[in-house]
Amino acid sequence: MKRWAALALIVAAAVSFAFGVSLPLMTFEKLYFFSEDPSLLDLVASLIEAGDVVLALVVALVSLVFPVFKMAAVAAEALWPERPRGVAARLVPMLGKWSLMDVLLVAIVIAAAKTSGLAEAFSQPGLWFYAGSTLAVSAAQALLARRSKG
Repeated sequence: MKRWAALALIVAAAVSFAFGVSLPLMTFEKLYFFSEDPSLLDLVASLIEAGDVVLALVVALVSLVFPVFKMAAVAAEALWPERPRGVAARLVPMLGKWSLMDVLLVAIVIAAAKTSGLAEAFSQPGLWFYAGSTLAVSAAQALLARRSKG
C-alpha cells in the first residue's frame, strides 16, 4: 500500500514539477508600470543569453537535473524494491538536503526586493508548484524508507 502511495506522490510530483518550472515563479513590478514574470526555464535561458553560461549550468543542474534525477530514483525504488541499491540510492538522501534550496532563494529575492523599495515582488504559482513537487518527492522517499525498515 505504501508503494502505491509513493508512486502516486511521484506522479503528482512530476506534474507539479512540470508546472513549477514553466509557470512564473515570481512577479517583479518596478515603478508600477513595468512588470516581469520569469519562470525557472526563463531564468536559465536569460542567464545563457546574458553570457552567464556557467551560472546557467549550475542553476539548471540544481533546479532541473537534480530534482528529475531524484524523482526517477525514488520512482525506481518504488517500482523495483528488490533491485540492488546502487549509486542512485546513495545520492538521493544527499540531494534531498538541497531540495528546497531554490524555493528558499526565491523567497530571499522576494524579501530583498520588497525591503529595498526598488520593486514590489510577489510569489506566483510556479514557486508553489515547484515547492509542492519537492515536498511530494520527499514524502514518497520517506514512505519508502519506512517500508524498507519495517
